[in-house]
Amino acid sequence: MRAWSVVRPGPVEEGSLRFVEKPVPVPGDDELLVHMRTCGVCRTDLHVAEGDLPVHRPGVTPGHEVVGVVGALGASVRGFAVGDRVGVAWLRRTDGTCVYCRRGAENLCPSSRYTGWDADGGYAQYTTVPAAFAYPLPASLDDVAPAPLMCAGIIGYRALKRAALPPGGRLGLYGFGGSAHLCAQVALAEGAAVHVMTRGAAARRLALDLGASSAQDAWATPPEPLDSAILFAPAGDLVPVALRALDRGGVLAIAGIHLTDVPPLHYESELFYEKELRSVTSNTREDGREFLTLAARHGVRATTHTYPLSRADEALRDLKEGRFDGAAVLVNDLS
Repeated sequence: MRAWSVVRPGPVEEGSLRFVEKPVPVPGDDELLVHMRTCGVCRTDLHVAEGDLPVHRPGVTPGHEVVGVVGALGASVRGFAVGDRVGVAWLRRTDGTCVYCRRGAENLCPSSRYTGWDADGGYAQYTTVPAAFAYPLPASLDDVAPAPLMCAGIIGYRALKRAALPPGGRLGLYGFGGSAHLCAQVALAEGAAVHVMTRGAAARRLALDLGASSAQDAWATPPEPLDSAILFAPAGDLVPVALRALDRGGVLAIAGIHLTDVPPLHYESELFYEKELRSVTSNTREDGREFLTLAARHGVRATTHTYPLSRADEALRDLKEGRFDGAAVLVNDLS
């Protein structure tokens, strides 16, 4: 099969990804072989390709927002059949026995493994996934629409939960890419006022089109104090900016897996009055199920821009440069 491989982590514009031949993977005893139809392009893929995240698997194939069809089953798999439509997400496997898994926090499992980082992912004609971590998808959706939901949507929902937005609250979103524009739709559907701070003019227009109360530059002050905020942009310099925008008792959640260094914080203006700063680590499968249910109920849909699988490197370069709003999706053009 053809697949993209991180041959040398570094700037994507310098060829860190290469289109190569790899064997079609053989599913393990508890796994599904998935014939990829579409795969969302996530900023985490960029971090893997550029080495912001340490190498876990030399030559790894990125991609963890996969929509595909089951092509083969491991010997112990039950509940799936060849031809079923499934989604493959970032969280690939946990041990199920540690203290975190036992208390329902499998996203904190020290033995957790991730698609497109610990195992080859969806920038390929085929990938595999443990059956217990695959999401059944309804046939009513096309192949492109669900792809960004598999990570951008699920992680955005996890970040929204961590931000503890009160009913009818005021939410600030810093950065407005694939994850943020899905998170915003959930928050708006549940009655929040959403204010967007982001660098791109196209992203600001999309925010307003979706129903945001305001959209301004990433460094701007929102028009009203915020009850909650989520930082999607991987820019640590924005942490104090977002904290200053919070009202008393407000919560800032940092949604990214990678963040540049945070500058020193000024206690009185940025943390006092019981403001909180929280990180977000992956998601649980329950988060995924909850989000997909809400997405169906509220009609949450990604704004998508498609690229052929054979041009995945171009999609990552465009993501890095902020050349599109919403989310990019790779479409298998190789069958």
